[in-house]
Amino acid sequence: MNLLKSLNISKYSTDWVFENFRFLLFIGFLMVLYIANAHFAEKGVREIQRTENEIKQLKWEYITIKSQTMFKSMQSQIDTSLERTGLDLEPEGPKVIVVK
Repeated sequence: MNLLKSLNISKYSTDWVFENFRFLLFIGFLMVLYIANAHFAEKGVREIQRTENEIKQLKWEYITIKSQTMFKSMQSQIDTSLERTGLDLEPEGPKVIVVK
């Protein structure tokens, strides 16, 4: 009893806490569940942002490679690259074959 008097806690409040102990444990469990859910949601958001950045980077890399390939496949660029080997393309360009 000296402890209750020194802490200025009435017997009624401690009785109320012990009577509602199950409910207080349930509220505590819900709080832990809420915090865990928030952490999992933040982790998911960070993963989505990381994936979006990776997709953006890969898209720019794809566009760069595609434009380089298109530039190197032009007839003038092929002709320039073949001059080093001693080969030469015909100046009239590619021939079109028409099937009747």
